[in-house]
Amino acid sequence: MTSWIDHTIWWHVYPLGFTGALEAGPGHRLDRLEAWLDYAVELGCNGLALGPVFASETHGYDTVDHLRLDPRLGDDADFDRLVAAARRRGVRILLDGVFNHVGRGFPRFAAALREGPDSPDARWFRPRGDDYDCFEGHRSLVALNHDEPAVAEYVATVMRHWLDRGADGWRLDAAYAVPPEFWRAVLPQVRATHPDAWFAGEMIHGDYAGYVAGSGLDSVTQYELWKAIWSSLNDRNLFELAWALERHDGFTEAFTPFTFVGNHDVTRIATRLEEPRHLAHALVVLFTVAGVPAVYYGDEQAFHGQKEDRAGGDDAVRPAFPGSPAALASWGRPTYRLHQRLIGLRRRHPWLVRARTSVEHLTNEAAALRSRPADGGPGITVLLNAGAEPYRFPISLEGLRVLDSAEEKEPDDPARVPAYGWAILG
Repeated sequence: MTSWIDHTIWWHVYPLGFTGALEAGPGHRLDRLEAWLDYAVELGCNGLALGPVFASETHGYDTVDHLRLDPRLGDDADFDRLVAAARRRGVRILLDGVFNHVGRGFPRFAAALREGPDSPDARWFRPRGDDYDCFEGHRSLVALNHDEPAVAEYVATVMRHWLDRGADGWRLDAAYAVPPEFWRAVLPQVRATHPDAWFAGEMIHGDYAGYVAGSGLDSVTQYELWKAIWSSLNDRNLFELAWALERHDGFTEAFTPFTFVGNHDVTRIATRLEEPRHLAHALVVLFTVAGVPAVYYGDEQAFHGQKEDRAGGDDAVRPAFPGSPAALASWGRPTYRLHQRLIGLRRRHPWLVRARTSVEHLTNEAAALRSRPADGGPGITVLLNAGAEPYRFPISLEGLRVLDSAEEKEPDDPARVPAYGWAILG
């Protein structure tokens, strides 16, 4: 049985950065996204995955009110207009739920500080010395106590509120830091009224399949595949990619992973790759293996940006966008067009969402990958040549035709892939 998520490709946006709201005062800026919805649809995306949009102290992940839009972005009416505009275009909305921690200005935390550790509000948090536990050493991010029933009730209420207003699902920030039993208690309450909602947790490390099974989530972020894609290309070691794809197949048997080559927390893929011509290889892998793919805004234009471990170190990967697509520089157009081609191919093969991928041939710099429908069938074959010399793949391609490739014309010999080239056959 298929679901809307099986056909969804997300365009992932960090709204506070995209709209230029991060360092600004109150204003109605969320509507700036509406001018980009057609751009996202033309790219091939039919989902808008939003970073934090709720009232916060600084960057959005230090929430102070989950039931109010961040005043720098606007108000409920602005949110409703964006949802309506997305609906008219068939675009789904995914919200970023920061439920592992809150900002120190969160009202219940302020009350806990005021009333003391024995107060009902203090039960929402975990005492630690003369303060309260925080997220990964960040004192400004106060960890919630997920053993407190009132916290679970609150999170369920927040989720239902925004699903009622038109959201279609939730990305759950720092899910890896939340006990899976917490989601097991919360999600049935939400699914009771919103059975079609999709829930994906942020998992950077850990037991992906085990966490999905224990939590009841639909998906988690596939950081293993993300890392293997750029690392294997930089190191000219496609054996790393092959190993990650074998594990990816295992994950896909248990759930459908949330896949990406860029997001708001990592260095841009165009910056991370040491050889610019490997960008196409990264995208080819993303769009021809199983998963629910996301494109991080600007990656489709080959934007560069280095994440740094310092205050403001995310700014380069969370930039403001211009007022409309017409203002984008022309040099990004070829990468945008490549995304369109690959997303178009994926839409013509919708079974790829749950495909199984096997490695048919492998060297340090060349790989032949075959992705097939989970229930059997011929599938497609992907040829990747990450090397500086042409490579002829010693595999049978009888009966296959080139569906897309790095070459502008039909190759005379489909098995021969030029330097830094690729081909998709089916």
